[in-house]
Amino acid sequence: MKIISDRLILKEITWEDLGFIHELHSIPEIDEYNTLGIPKNVDETKEVIRPDIEDQKSDKRKKYCWIVSTIKTNENIGLAGMSLSADRFNYGELYYKIIPEQWGNGYATEVTKALIKFGFKTLKLHRIIAGVQTENTRSRRVLEKAGMTREGRHKKILPIRGEWKDNYHYAIVEDEYVENL
Repeated sequence: MKIISDRLILKEITWEDLGFIHELHSIPEIDEYNTLGIPKNVDETKEVIRPDIEDQKSDKRKKYCWIVSTIKTNENIGLAGMSLSADRFNYGELYYKIIPEQWGNGYATEVTKALIKFGFKTLKLHRIIAGVQTENTRSRRVLEKAGMTREGRHKKILPIRGEWKDNYHYAIVEDEYVENL
């Protein structure tokens, strides 16, 4: 499954992407606000992405994970994903990671908008959510530019490098969605 936006291609991950994903997860700037932590080795990264790859065969998908590449150069610049709730709640939670060399180019916002569109148009979700560590001003701006609204704060919910950090909760519902925001 591919998602194509104006400048980006999101293609579902395969085992061939393991090296790039491991490198991405090993970048300290990306890990700054992430609960995953830097992997000790490629085997640890393999176990992190295993559920995403195995779920691709499922009749009732609950996880999607894509490599993000530029259309112009076909360079891998990040990773994005969405996890789905139990059917009765009908929501998806999105995430993205873009390599620091590409920060400031609007790619994270473009990815987020593409995931929101995919969630509402293809998956027919009612609601899409995202969490962001409160100090992560760049990601807060991305979610807001993509049309999401901050709904609240979860106190000391994120375990990041031995400390409990607060998290802002963002959401957009289907009747708020405007495609060309």
